[in-house]
Amino acid sequence: MRWSVAMRHAAMLEEGYLHNVSHWHRLTEDTIDAVRARLTPRAQLTVWPDLSADVDAVLASLPDEGPVEFVWEDENGVISSTTVDESEYGELAARVAGARAATALSLTLDERHPLFTAVLPDSDGVLRARWRTEPTPSDRNWALTRGPARGRGSGRRRPAREHHGRRRSTAPDHSLPPTGAPLRRALSGAVIVSGE
Repeated sequence: MRWSVAMRHAAMLEEGYLHNVSHWHRLTEDTIDAVRARLTPRAQLTVWPDLSADVDAVLASLPDEGPVEFVWEDENGVISSTTVDESEYGELAARVAGARAATALSLTLDERHPLFTAVLPDSDGVLRARWRTEPTPSDRNWALTRGPARGRGSGRRRPAREHHGRRRSTAPDHSLPPTGAPLRRALSGAVIVSGE
């Protein structure tokens, strides 16, 4: 995340703390820690590219029909969003007059492409949220690059557990992907069941 903000790939954080209710935060290298400290535990987080400074161009690019989520930063630095359709574009233009920056996000899942998604754990590090996010390509790439290196495990086995009267433990399987598959770090879990 810090790298994406530093490289100016990511700059907007949508904090969904209730279903269909969110706060927007603009991220910079200087504000990322302060924003993180104010986030609501269990919030659903979605990271987007920065707003465009050309608000008129964003308004002109709104679709001919169908709803969009319009996000803008006003002259005081307050970020707001609203859902509008083509019948409300004139009213929207008046409402956002004087805005510093804006973007329009599609509400169609096939056209809605955030950079990253996550759910914030509680302060003790345990994830207790009852919702999950839809992984983005960036989420998958991040997970692949953060896994154990090929051929090296953690060197530890997970503790054995009882399962229907049998002792069970999990051990990593570090096999390579099948021939012809993309060469990526492959890691899957294998369950070992032994009778006692």
